[in-house]
Amino acid sequence: MQTPEDPVAPPARPAAPVGRDPYAAPPMLAAGGVITWVSGLVLMLSSFMGWYSGSGDGIVISVIGWHTGTLGKLVFFIGLAVLAFLALRASGVELPPSVPGGMVIAGLGFLATIFVLIRVISIPDDFSPAGRSIGIWISLLAALLVIAAGLLRSAEEV
Repeated sequence: MQTPEDPVAPPARPAAPVGRDPYAAPPMLAAGGVITWVSGLVLMLSSFMGWYSGSGDGIVISVIGWHTGTLGKLVFFIGLAVLAFLALRASGVELPPSVPGGMVIAGLGFLATIFVLIRVISIPDDFSPAGRSIGIWISLLAALLVIAAGLLRSAEEV
């Protein structure tokens, strides 16, 4: 003989996906996710900030990162690549399990850091009377934050 189900009992909760903590924040809202989005956006936009500024003959000039040559443009496209990678991950596109996404982001941040450091150390000859401006320091900080965010994401993926 079969016992009837209790009509007052709440329905059973669906099981959580295997390998994921049901109480953990979604990857987009986790600390590494937010830092990655913000630092990637700031890195991308920092190419349009003043990297060098100076004065001469009564005028003040400012040179944005985009106009500093190929490296300034590459910094923009690395920031764009970070955001595109995150958008693809958010839409469900996954990398193979052997390629950790956090390390890809950290590698892009490392590349951007090298490019910005080259521009911090070596001011192009076209802008030699100009000194470094706040935009290049914002770029450097954003590139370092992309590295940190990638490492945080890789720690969350484990």
